[in-house]
Amino acid sequence: MERTMFKRTRSGLMVALGVVAPLWGAGIGAAAAELDLPPAIRSIMDAPRYSGAIWGLRAVDLSSGATTAAYGPDSLFFTGSVRKLFSVGLALNALGIDHRFETKVYRLGEAGADGTLQGNLVLLASGDLTLGGRTSAGGKIAFTNFDHTEANSLGSATLTEADPLSGLNSIARQVAKSGIKAVTGDVVIDDRLFDHFRVPNGNVLITPMIVNDNLIDVTILPAEAGQPAAVDWRPKTAAFTVSSQVITVAASEPMEISLEISPADPKVGIVKGQIPAGYRPSLPGVATLVQTFPIVEPSSFARTALIEALGRAGVSVTASATGPNPVAKLPSKSAYLQSAEVARLVSPPYAEYAKLILKVSHNLGANLSLALFGLTQGARTIETDLAAERNTLIGEYGLSPDGFDFPTNGSGSPDSRATPGAVTGLLAAMRKTKASEVYFDALPVLGVDGSLATVGIDPPNPLIAPGVGNVFAKTGTTVADGTLKAQVFAGYIKSNTGKLLAYVTYVNNVAPIGSIADVIKVFADEGAISAILYELN
Repeated sequence: MERTMFKRTRSGLMVALGVVAPLWGAGIGAAAAELDLPPAIRSIMDAPRYSGAIWGLRAVDLSSGATTAAYGPDSLFFTGSVRKLFSVGLALNALGIDHRFETKVYRLGEAGADGTLQGNLVLLASGDLTLGGRTSAGGKIAFTNFDHTEANSLGSATLTEADPLSGLNSIARQVAKSGIKAVTGDVVIDDRLFDHFRVPNGNVLITPMIVNDNLIDVTILPAEAGQPAAVDWRPKTAAFTVSSQVITVAASEPMEISLEISPADPKVGIVKGQIPAGYRPSLPGVATLVQTFPIVEPSSFARTALIEALGRAGVSVTASATGPNPVAKLPSKSAYLQSAEVARLVSPPYAEYAKLILKVSHNLGANLSLALFGLTQGARTIETDLAAERNTLIGEYGLSPDGFDFPTNGSGSPDSRATPGAVTGLLAAMRKTKASEVYFDALPVLGVDGSLATVGIDPPNPLIAPGVGNVFAKTGTTVADGTLKAQVFAGYIKSNTGKLLAYVTYVNNVAPIGSIADVIKVFADEGAISAILYELN
């Protein structure tokens, strides 16, 4: 889910599919006439809060191909994060559900008998979104329903238990085990896998080198009134530290926290403001206040973290741990010899990444997925990635060229648009691929997990209750300038009679939006529409 308003501080596709025929079902993504809306759905859409809004809806029985609900089916709507269904779906098919990222480290030079490497160590970034920093003991990728990637926009988050630096620590131990005890040269991150790009939503840099989602997590705990708050952060490296100027105030006082970079030192983040005694965030089940700083230079940060991890593993490095990543010291891409590999971190399968991205609406992960899909098509830039995606959706998934417009990014906001017919066409096509079940399982479940975890549950809503556990949908939210530009649910419904529906419900341009509570009301209404579709089909 992309929420841009509520901040406290301010191998080709067909090979993977195993088919050569078009993927769409007859009529699934084709133009459809509007159908009369069920009165229960019409009453929701006609509520006063939607007096200036625009609605769209489509539901299709995937067994028969029959359209069971259609309203505005051929109009372009802003998608918000429902856009991720496209970027992640294509990546699942192109990479394969079992694809694993291999992050390798090479020595450039020979290590002497005493273990001293007269040369550089190079980490070759592979586009691993988590780099071992979310991997559980069972090999799964951990996430929470209120993930730290949305901490600033939601107001807090629940952090995972895994150490964000565990992957780099594993790499460092492998380097030490290879016999290297000292590096007289430098440590360099090779992040040339694809051309880096920035996306409009948050101006986030998309790069193949990622540590802790390229975020610094800051936890702020109140003390007694009048006392400094306890502030901690992770991951801890010399690349970025945090200074606190937060005081605890009386429980009746407002919470006012801001995060800013020190004007004197870009490696220092300053947390300022006040937190009430006994403060708990309003998010269900979230006990403490968590906010985040962005990691501005991911490769430089990763280099520092790796040098420090090497030190913990008993490998000394002559070069300074802090400073820019020395890209001028990188060799040609053909210079890496298998015999010079000294470490390798192997990720969980991409199926786990798809679940992370779609369950919590991971913006960086969706854009990274678009770049990785692009690489399978010979594309290296965001422009050629988007062109390859468009050609694939039209030529191999059978979507209409007029059915979608994705001009800048793979995550959604602020400008991605698609018709209801295009969304249900994609969902139908994905059911015919080898990635079908993985894709289905990656979606949030109404009232159970991900971005739908609390919908209909907290607070309880009898209108939504029938759909709990039966609606599997990606959510999309875009808020700008006091307007809910997009609120969308899209995915599958296991209906009351056992049918499997592909569906999408849109509302664009809901105003005014004064707080996240207003967005939650729209969430509940789309949850109710989803539950009505469950009961009527």
